[in-house]
Amino acid sequence: MARSKKRWVYSRPKPHKSKVPESVKAEVEEKSSELIESTLKSNYIKPAPEDKRFNYVVDIYTKWHRNYFYFCAKYRSPGPNALSPYFETRFARMECVGGDEFNLSYMRHTGQWWEIYERLSLDECLEAIQRDPLFMADYPLLVDQLLTVAAKAWDSQMEACVNCPTRCISEK
Repeated sequence: MARSKKRWVYSRPKPHKSKVPESVKAEVEEKSSELIESTLKSNYIKPAPEDKRFNYVVDIYTKWHRNYFYFCAKYRSPGPNALSPYFETRFARMECVGGDEFNLSYMRHTGQWWEIYERLSLDECLEAIQRDPLFMADYPLLVDQLLTVAAKAWDSQMEACVNCPTRCISEK
């Protein structure tokens, strides 16, 4: 069977996204910093946990990158196996689509952005970030808590193994 020949095909250039006006940037930064200081930091930044194996939120901040405005959380990793003492995660993204309209996305557990709201005003975006559980800044903390519960359950099951602690749990 003969192979088909490769062909060049014209591809139209993607439309260039316009830059976000400085006035919109300033308004977004001002209102989002109010939300962070009044609500998000008090809800998500807690004292360091006693168990040093787990990460915890130490700061919440924002930053612009092109047409995207990100809400970020900075975590502390005090554990002995930590690759770095701190790391950053982005948990919400607002894409400026024109004027005072934004598309709002959250970061899925897969590492992909998932757009759930389209063409919202700035105030509607900030309200959604505040009330919607998909925009939790402490998602890794939730995972750590679930793993802690699972570890405690495993330890309680292993306490039953007095003679042979390495025996399979399914034999009990």
